[in-house]
Amino acid sequence: MVAREDVGTMPPRSERTVAGLFSDLAREASRLARQEIALAKAELVQKIRSIGAGAVELAAGGFVLFAGFLVLLEAAVFALALVLPLWAAALIIGVIVCLAGGLLLLKGRRDVGPQTLVPGRTLRSLRDDAEWAREQMR
Repeated sequence: MVAREDVGTMPPRSERTVAGLFSDLAREASRLARQEIALAKAELVQKIRSIGAGAVELAAGGFVLFAGFLVLLEAAVFALALVLPLWAAALIIGVIVCLAGGLLLLKGRRDVGPQTLVPGRTLRSLRDDAEWAREQMR
C-alpha cells in the first residue's frame, strides 16, 4: 500500500497514463483490502482473548460468591445455635467474600459485553482509507 506520506513521490496524475492509473488503483486496492483483513483478524483475536479472560473472571467470581454464600449460611447456623460472638465473625467474613465475588462478577460481565467485540481500530482505519481515497480522486 502506498503510505499517505509517500503520495508525493509518485509522478503527478497528469504524467501517468489512464491504464497506469487503473493498474495502480487495482494494485493498491488489493493491497489495502489484504491489510484491512489482516488488521481485522488481529483485532478480533485480541477481542476473543479478552472475552476468555472475562469468562475466567466470571467463573472465579461465581465460585467466590458461592463460597461467601456458604460462609453466610454457616454464620446463620452459628447465630441460631450458639448466639455467641462467633457468628458475628463468620457473618463479617461472609459479607466480605460475597462483596469480592460480586465485584469479580461485575468486572467479568463488563469485559464480556458486546461493546468489547467491536473492531474499533479497523473501523477507524477504513474510514481514514475512504477519506484518503476520496481526496485522491479529486
